[in-house]
Amino acid sequence: MVVLLLGAGLFGAGAYFFKVAEVRSHKAFINNKPMAKSDPLYQKDRWFREQPKATWTIKGQPGNLKLVANYLPAAQQTDKTVVIAHGFGGNKEKMSAYGTMFHELGFNVLIPDDRAAGASQGKYIGYGWLDRKDYLKWIRQVVAKNGQQSKILMFGVSMGGATTMMVSGEPDVPKQVKAYIEDCGYTSVEDEISYQAKSMYNLPAWPLVPVVSTISQVRAGYNYHEASAVKAVARNHRPIMMIHGSKDTFVPTKMVHENYRHANGPKKLWIVKGAKHAASFRHDPKAYQEHIEAFLKENFK
Repeated sequence: MVVLLLGAGLFGAGAYFFKVAEVRSHKAFINNKPMAKSDPLYQKDRWFREQPKATWTIKGQPGNLKLVANYLPAAQQTDKTVVIAHGFGGNKEKMSAYGTMFHELGFNVLIPDDRAAGASQGKYIGYGWLDRKDYLKWIRQVVAKNGQQSKILMFGVSMGGATTMMVSGEPDVPKQVKAYIEDCGYTSVEDEISYQAKSMYNLPAWPLVPVVSTISQVRAGYNYHEASAVKAVARNHRPIMMIHGSKDTFVPTKMVHENYRHANGPKKLWIVKGAKHAASFRHDPKAYQEHIEAFLKENFK
């Protein structure tokens, strides 16, 4: 009887944490307040939001989900397009300041809403693992609309950084993708969920995280162990830049060093001193853009 009660309690806890981690809903620990006018990125954020943008759509599988993105062409006609991936609890609007930065660098800009985010359909958050297949479709749509001569950069922050790395490891990435830039992505979903269990709830990873992972496998179609960014970058041979704040306590800075150590091909690591999670751009907008521009000058060809 005691074993049954413990098992039922563990499953109940797993179901609760699965809902917190993966089910589309308001997340109390995510800051959804409008950007303050005093924010260093306020003008960039506002500019991109105010631009007239085209709406693109694809169908995400499984579920035949309607996924939505905003597209803003460059000021001067170009073959260069950046595909931007947002973070956990975010949406395409939250990436507006990054959209402005890349527009200033001469790119066409495509920013999707991930499945279970923004205007896109879906119940379960993909943590980059389900999303990697969606982003391959977005990339192919860029090629279909803008031409075979397209040169594509993928960029993402936080969960979007992990998504970027997970895309990089796929065997069928179109040849038009020339480079990747990821900012503060985690090593794997298993590592990040285990870290957050301790950080947010003071709970050990075992046996809770394996239970939540099993529930995810049944309901969302993937488990946390397979959803690995570090394994993905080991399969990638195209240029990749990794950015991480030195004071990141949400995706701990040590994770970027593991990702970087396993990455193959041309690679660049920039640790932004004093920056917290997903705040490297805000910490020093000028240096952030300059570092990215320097990486692209050398590697985006």
